[in-house]
Amino acid sequence: MYKYFPHTASDLQEMLARVGVDSLDALYAEVPEAIRFRGEYELPAEMSELEVRQLFEKLGAQNCVLTCFAGAGVYDHYTPSAIPDLLSRSEFLTSYTPYQAEISQGTLHYIFEFQSMMTELTGMEISNASMYDGTTACAEAVMMAVAAGKKQNKVLVSETIDPKTLAVVRTYAHFHGVELEMIPQKDGVTDLSALQSQLSASEDVAGVLVQQPNYYGIVEDYTGFAEAAHEKKALFIMNSIIADLAVLKTPGEWGADIAVGDGQSLGIPMQFGGPYVGYMCCTEKLIRKIPGRIVGKTLDNRGQRAFVLTLQAREQHIRRQKATSNICSNQSLMALFVTMYCSLMGKQGLREAAELSYAGAHYLWDELKKTGRFHLVYDQPFFNEFYVKYDGDTDALYQRFIDAGILGGVKLDNGLLFAVTEKRTKEEIENLVQIASI
Repeated sequence: MYKYFPHTASDLQEMLARVGVDSLDALYAEVPEAIRFRGEYELPAEMSELEVRQLFEKLGAQNCVLTCFAGAGVYDHYTPSAIPDLLSRSEFLTSYTPYQAEISQGTLHYIFEFQSMMTELTGMEISNASMYDGTTACAEAVMMAVAAGKKQNKVLVSETIDPKTLAVVRTYAHFHGVELEMIPQKDGVTDLSALQSQLSASEDVAGVLVQQPNYYGIVEDYTGFAEAAHEKKALFIMNSIIADLAVLKTPGEWGADIAVGDGQSLGIPMQFGGPYVGYMCCTEKLIRKIPGRIVGKTLDNRGQRAFVLTLQAREQHIRRQKATSNICSNQSLMALFVTMYCSLMGKQGLREAAELSYAGAHYLWDELKKTGRFHLVYDQPFFNEFYVKYDGDTDALYQRFIDAGILGGVKLDNGLLFAVTEKRTKEEIENLVQIASI
């Protein structure tokens, strides 16, 4: 046995006997031989710290760093340089789970501030202490709507939602026995008349889920959506790119009951897909249904301000089947990251970043349009992302971008979904257009 493995040979035999097999090979018998690895792991010899650093520097140098014009849910936003240093301060980077309030005031404090910032950005009344990421937050919102609806078991989902989010929602729905029905899109936006017909035809709709801006970057007009849902006692759920809410109409203003999404756009680097942080906000009447933790502010026995976990009938403390959710942890470090970002940027900084992203995207579209080779798939108002068709070989164009050190959008149904953030300069935009003009 290897000395760092926690289980002895007798431990293994006892566990194998408990599950009814006599060997590890028998335990994995159902795994096809074709995909089982029987060789030796190609692990390098031991190295000194200096050698390990040199090795990873060489590996890192092999990465091809591209100028990013891609989005589709993950965006290349600016990160203030102070954040990495502040993030590791011991006042905040305390115990993993803040159950003991006496020694976790730093963690509880920043979670409280995170909640406050999320409610302000979304225009909602209540926020939890963050979710894993935007996709699971959205799926949890769907489950929350069904739980609130009691006998209602169907959720209507717009076709303009991000397919990655929809895939996670479908997985949750499948294992919870929730029925999903898609709301058709018309010209790139959710069809209100179709939604009204679907609501009229069914008595078991618990929620309506939409996205803002939608997957194509379009800023949708959701006038009448909340009213249509509420008339049938269904909850209106809005999934939003949180940074865009610095200038866009908030979910609260649209009449949403639940607001969810990913916090990555608030300065978290793309970092190969994670970790990110989900947010979830709701109206006060749904506070008992919201999953995850909620941190409140109170006074201790000396009259001093203190932060505590509140409304604790949650998944960590009660029977699993009675829980609002079985998420019992969260990306709290990333919630701290977002809190620091918002604090450093301030209201004006958040607004300016959003406005620069908007202006850059529209400048890029204006310049691409001049080439005569690009056409908007949907002639709708967009924010910092837009979907175009190219009169030519899209794959060849995409490769030209790569060869020039540019990640030129996301390929989507023989078109390209371009995104621009405040980091993209006029020179970078004009360089992309020049390549696209060849």
